[in-house]
Amino acid sequence: MNPQGTARQVSNLASRACHPANLAAVPRLRACRPTDHDAVYDICVRTGAAGEDATPLLCDPALLGHIYAGPYLELAPELAFVVEDDDGVAGYILGAADTAEFEDRLERDWWPELRRRYPTFQTDGDAALDDLLIALMHSPARAPAELVAAYPSHLHIDLLPRLQGQGWGRRLIDTLVERLRATGSHGLHLGVATANTNAQAFYRAVGFTELDDDGVTVTFAMRL
Repeated sequence: MNPQGTARQVSNLASRACHPANLAAVPRLRACRPTDHDAVYDICVRTGAAGEDATPLLCDPALLGHIYAGPYLELAPELAFVVEDDDGVAGYILGAADTAEFEDRLERDWWPELRRRYPTFQTDGDAALDDLLIALMHSPARAPAELVAAYPSHLHIDLLPRLQGQGWGRRLIDTLVERLRATGSHGLHLGVATANTNAQAFYRAVGFTELDDDGVTVTFAMRL
């Protein structure tokens, strides 16, 4: 064995391993930008079926984003954050500090244009998921007054599988919670599909308490 030759081989391997071209960039959490709009919509639909991809269920994949992402990007951009890796944005958190006020703004500034764009929908046995989402645009449910009084803020968070299980969900929650506390909010709530048991376990792990399960949606909340 040639010790000098072996040392050179080790040195060369180490140099190649440390070269920027051979290093995967660490994902980074940052404020959402207007240019992230399409990526956020894409994540919304790819996680929109109780955490699974809803694309095969929709004729118009943008519908989920119009309801659960777009209004936050437009009306509350200061509470929108994303996680980005080498392949692009792979997760986000969106929120509203004052849910009641946000719902008023939706009625005034967001839903009218979507109602013009999607004027009709089916309500019979042939109704598809698209129809159900369009119906939500026309008759959106408001959060219960007692829930909003105790927990005035709410959020939506989604991560693609490549970022799950690495602590990015907790970091996004912590980032939003810090920002909401700065606004003076004293409570935060969210809803998750009853079928999405993985998400429910995550919310419990990061400090949320289950308040209600109506068989369709589980409501979680956190004191700030």
